[in-house]
Amino acid sequence: MPEIEIDKHTRTEAIASIRRYCAENLEKEVGELAAGLLLQYFFDELGPIIYNKAITDVQKLLGRRVADLSGELYAPEFTYWPELEKKRRQHR
Repeated sequence: MPEIEIDKHTRTEAIASIRRYCAENLEKEVGELAAGLLLQYFFDELGPIIYNKAITDVQKLLGRRVADLSGELYAPEFTYWPELEKKRRQHR
C-alpha cells in the first residue's frame, strides 16, 4: 500500500481533532507531538484496512458498471431505414 500522505493543513486539523477527542471523550489532555504520533500510528496500523476496503468497494462498483455497459451504451444497428419510414409516416 502506498504511504498515506496528507497536506500540512489537513495534518494540523487531524491533530487538533485527535487532541479534542482525547480531551472530551477520554478526559486526557494530549499534546501536539503525542497526537501527531497517534495519527501516524492510525495511518500505519489502520490505514491498510481502510485502503483495502476502499479498493474492494471500487472494484465492486466498477464491476457493476462494466457489467451494465452493454445495456447502458448499446447502440441499435441498422436503424436508418426504419427511422426514415417512421419520419415519413409522421409527415403524412
